[in-house]
Amino acid sequence: MDNGFKNYMTPAGHRRLHEELARLWKVERPALVTTVAWAAGNGDRSENGDYIYGKRKLREIDRRIRHLSKSLDSAVVVDNSGRALDRVFFGATVTIRSKSGGEREVTIVGIDELDSGDERVSWRCPLATALLKSTVGDVVSVRTPRGPERLEVVAIRYDALV
Repeated sequence: MDNGFKNYMTPAGHRRLHEELARLWKVERPALVTTVAWAAGNGDRSENGDYIYGKRKLREIDRRIRHLSKSLDSAVVVDNSGRALDRVFFGATVTIRSKSGGEREVTIVGIDELDSGDERVSWRCPLATALLKSTVGDVVSVRTPRGPERLEVVAIRYDALV
C-alpha cells in the first residue's frame, strides 16, 4: 500500500483481516500443500487434476496472503467508536437524504473493509470524500456517473463496528 495514501482501518476490519490471514496460513495452505505433495507423488503431473488445480489454488492463496500481509503491515488502525463527534470522520455511520427524499446509511471504512452491499464505503470513494468533515444539516455535492447529486447529512454516529 505504498501509493501515497494511508491505509486506515477500523479495529474490526483489522481483526477480520488478521483472522483471514491466520486461517489461510495455518489451516488452508498446509492442507493444500499436503494434497499437492500427494498428487505430485502419483506420477505424470501434466494430466493430474489434483496437482494442476491444487497448484493453481496454492498460487491464489499465496497471492491473498501477500496482499493481506502488506495491508496489515501498512495499516493505521483508527478507533472512533463511542466518541461524540459532531463532524464526519473515518468510522462514522452517516444517515444521508437524497433530493428525492430517500434516506440511507453509509459507514466510512478502510479500502480493505468493503462489503458487497453499499452500506460500507471506502474513505477514498467520492461519497465519503464529499461527506468528510461535514456536520448534521450540511448539504454536500457528490459526483456520480449521472451527474452531481446533492445529499443532506441527517445524522452522524460512531458505533463499534463488527
